Amino acid sequence: MREHKHEQHEDMEEMAGMVPVTNRRFAFFMNEVSNETVRPLCEWIFGANFDSSDNRPKELTLVINSRGGDLHDAFALIDVMNGSQIPIRTIGLGLIASAGLLIFMSGKKGMRSLTPNTAILSHQWAWGAVGKQHELIAATKEWDLTQKRMIKHYRRCTGLSEDRVKKLLMAPHDQWLDASEALKLGICDQIQDMGQYIPPKPKAKRKS
Repeated sequence: MREHKHEQHEDMEEMAGMVPVTNRRFAFFMNEVSNETVRPLCEWIFGANFDSSDNRPKELTLVINSRGGDLHDAFALIDVMNGSQIPIRTIGLGLIASAGLLIFMSGKKGMRSLTPNTAILSHQWAWGAVGKQHELIAATKEWDLTQKRMIKHYRRCTGLSEDRVKKLLMAPHDQWLDASEALKLGICDQIQDMGQYIPPKPKAKRKS
């Protein structure tokens, strides 16, 4: 974790390229967290919320497989997700780590799912600064603010106390979890196969 640094098959294919389109129900995030990668998601959420047509989605689904990245960019997306008037379902698969985990947890409570084989990594954030003494002293304020921001987010998303967050999710060493352990800690709300979200193939019409 670094600081500073369907409905129809055609729709699903287009989304894989992360081209922001309103009325799209699903989006895939399988990237490092950065300004460039979160922007399409922010546009996707804004576009859906400002849609006044009869096709305005009742919920949005964000599928995440991310090793993490920039904390500031992660919180930019998190704030957009929290401000969405359309509930956002999050599905974690593959690996959700670091800043990617923070984004996953920001899904609406009760709508955060992990697939059975998902790996979860939670850890302390990495920080560094260079400069003159007074510049480094000033930079420590952002260190303190980031620490408070992280703990507040974990507490809000999991319901854990600050002490348990520090011990179980922000310990000095990496915390690797499986889906069942993440469920017990309040990181997700259920464990489900992806088949739960893929509509069944339409039955062929009989010829008369």
